[in-house]
Amino acid sequence: MSERASVPAEDEQADDESTEEQAPVTTGAQSVVRALENAGAEYIFGVQGGAIMPVYDALYDSDITHVTMAHEQGASHAADAYGIVTGDPGVCFATSGPGATNLVTGIADASMDSDPMIALTGQVPTDFVGNDAFQETDTVGITQPITKESYFANHSDTVGNDVSEAFALADAGRQGPTLVDLPKDVTQGETDVEPMAPTTPDTYDVPDEADDEAVQEAADVLADADRPVILSGGGVIKADASGALREFAMEYEIPVITTMPGIGSFPEDHELSLEWAGMHGTGYANMAITNTDCMLAIGTRFDDRLTGGVDSFAPDADLVHVDIDPAEISKNVYADYPLVGDARAVLRQLFDAMPRAPDADEWREQCQDWKDEYPMTYEMPDDEPLKPQYVVETFSDVTPDDTIVCTGVGQHQMWASQFWEYTEPRTWVSSHGLGTMGYGVPAAIGAKLAAPDQEVVCFDGDGSFLMTVQGLSVAVRENLDITYVILNNEAVGMVRQWQDGFYEGRRMASEYPWIPQFDKLAEAFGARGFRLEETDDVEDTIQAARDYDGPSVIDAHIDPGENVFPMVPSGGDNGLFALEEDHLEML
Repeated sequence: MSERASVPAEDEQADDESTEEQAPVTTGAQSVVRALENAGAEYIFGVQGGAIMPVYDALYDSDITHVTMAHEQGASHAADAYGIVTGDPGVCFATSGPGATNLVTGIADASMDSDPMIALTGQVPTDFVGNDAFQETDTVGITQPITKESYFANHSDTVGNDVSEAFALADAGRQGPTLVDLPKDVTQGETDVEPMAPTTPDTYDVPDEADDEAVQEAADVLADADRPVILSGGGVIKADASGALREFAMEYEIPVITTMPGIGSFPEDHELSLEWAGMHGTGYANMAITNTDCMLAIGTRFDDRLTGGVDSFAPDADLVHVDIDPAEISKNVYADYPLVGDARAVLRQLFDAMPRAPDADEWREQCQDWKDEYPMTYEMPDDEPLKPQYVVETFSDVTPDDTIVCTGVGQHQMWASQFWEYTEPRTWVSSHGLGTMGYGVPAAIGAKLAAPDQEVVCFDGDGSFLMTVQGLSVAVRENLDITYVILNNEAVGMVRQWQDGFYEGRRMASEYPWIPQFDKLAEAFGARGFRLEETDDVEDTIQAARDYDGPSVIDAHIDPGENVFPMVPSGGDNGLFALEEDHLEML
């Protein structure tokens, strides 16, 4: 549960308020908590346990709010989402052994999506390490490949500094997860050393502005382009560069495509927006990628779900690639004009270096023609079941622009990204690189605590919801006003779609006719449950769920035969996309 220190008696409280100095650090555990306080941590998502218990005991007297999660995986996803929405590292706790390993999925998810997060794990006493002690795992060894750095704290005097450095590193440059493993004797040990302020290692050098000459060359080629596009990735949002992107694109009238992690970096209701590209992106975004002669790509790693076949990705384009991580330059797609630096800083450099706007009137007209030719539409025959696209679209129409949308992973995730109109950054919270089913329920908890004044809606699938449904108990306990919408087709829908399209309809282990009644399950948890089956009931059900002060669950029984289109087959050409299942046979 959410816990703060108990409120002292009135006279004691007055004495506390008159004392500006913090109580001295006396143990390693207190040093850990002090480091988090110094870093500005407000929430910790975690689960208690034996090896982490000294740190929890030190947390008892802290102003940091602890949120007890129903499972450690949920703690890592909640911390991840908190980091996405705030831009600051989310914090999660777990004990040793199974507690730490249960965090691994969430840590890997944050690593793939460059989300800022710090995980603190209990560990058996140092004398027991390597002896297969009770609840011992090599947490550092397990997590090194999926963190920016994993630390093993080896002394009570330095453990606070380990946490401070890990917190700073999670936030610096290309954001990502870090971990500190905390042996119990280190956190129980005595120390009077105050931890340092959050500071990155001396060897960690974060680039800011790109080379001026390289910027000018890139600006010149962009200005000379006949068919320019901007590809805005998740790094634009991480760098708080959405404003700079909008200013640049609108000043020079260049159409903007986003990656899926970049959703919200550019308003989708603007005439220059082509929305997001890739496997299930818009037809017009994928056509623009295929036909552009100059692409300004910012903060994207060109993953395979975006590019399809690398050889056919933007085949005629000069590529200007802006990224803070030099390792991403030409890793997947060759960059003709590499610009290593912070997205916001480099965009401002490019803005000043542009000699003129590209002469691209005809190109913009062509992009609009593609919008007209390949609109994001769906059919709604009167005699067919509820359409998921209509549920998403209706929800988008009735909610504020700053509503935060969280999702699990699957078909529902695609519909939520396709048919919701995103205009603001940090309002799309989802699992991209790792594709983690079960992400949605705990992520919505982290998102709501990060932004209590914003509405939070979580679209989930029946299969994805089942994986972390226990997190609903946390939302109820905390009385979080979250609306969960289960687009229920009694299947792992994306797997079923692939089986129908590429495996001759052999639906092995993808159909879920045994799922519970989610509206009744919600009521058992103490949430408000709604069952939605008819199109005519969509608006009223959505409004009733939104009006409920607390977590609500809409069990929306959608057309089980509905699939996600457009679709670029894996490894295919972005410009050759299927608009319906029959088209797949021709690609």
